[in-house]
Amino acid sequence: MLAPELLAALASGCWAVGALFSASASTHMGAFAFTRWRLFFAMCLLWLGALYVGRWNELTWESIAWLSASSWVGILVGDTALFVCMNRLGPRRSGVLFATHALFSALFAWVFLSETLWGMTLMGSGVLVSGVMVAIVWGRHDEETHAWENTKGSLWTGVAMGLLAALGQAVATLMIKPLMSTGIDAVSASAVRATASFVAHLALLWAGLELSKLANPLNWKSLLNTALSASVSMVIGMTLILQALKTGPANLVAIFSSIAPVVLLPLLWIVYRRQPASGAWWGGAMTVIGSAMIMSSKLMLI
Repeated sequence: MLAPELLAALASGCWAVGALFSASASTHMGAFAFTRWRLFFAMCLLWLGALYVGRWNELTWESIAWLSASSWVGILVGDTALFVCMNRLGPRRSGVLFATHALFSALFAWVFLSETLWGMTLMGSGVLVSGVMVAIVWGRHDEETHAWENTKGSLWTGVAMGLLAALGQAVATLMIKPLMSTGIDAVSASAVRATASFVAHLALLWAGLELSKLANPLNWKSLLNTALSASVSMVIGMTLILQALKTGPANLVAIFSSIAPVVLLPLLWIVYRRQPASGAWWGGAMTVIGSAMIMSSKLMLI
């Protein structure tokens, strides 16, 4: 079994790849409608996986209720707020705001779960999170003008939504950590969480909430991008995070899951054929060094 920190890092890679599919589809459909369709595709795929694994019958009503509550905080509120932020600020700048969930998670894990970071682990965590911030803030050229760098609407609304998304992710991690430590199946847990948020989104649509309606008519390209985003980010990424939380401390899982924006920078290089600015390289190097410091401190304890 892979180390929980590595599982979290792989999940962040999935989220970075998913962002490439999410940006245009979310802008076309609107944040609420995009999240709803994304949850629909994820729910269908996750239940197929849960049926294949065959451990879904281990879920209790209490665990389903707790998974649903964490889903409403982390996905219904958190993911929807993230895509509102992305539609306004673009994936790169929304990434730096969402990356603050690592700091929120570390604080909450210390206060409520008595998880602490000391010595080399604490230093490495600081270097890693700082590297993520450096890579995003100074990871673009001043003259870049592509659509993912434009601000649409109020800047401060976008910032508020990004911080709300980070807070939702951190609170959901805090809620779900004790449950995952009991050893329940991560695929089945992901399926329950996707279903709970999908039903909640449907309720908002049926209640007539204007924001939940499609911003533009559906087309096959948007649906395909949404399905790909769901497959990579939610089916694989979310399940990897839940698997990591089974054995890993919530603070380190959150910290390693925050490197998605660093992974996104070379992906943007591939898409736009523009080499990242020097800040991206420095930030990436700091992220790698911080990760190595954390893992070396763990090896010393073995």
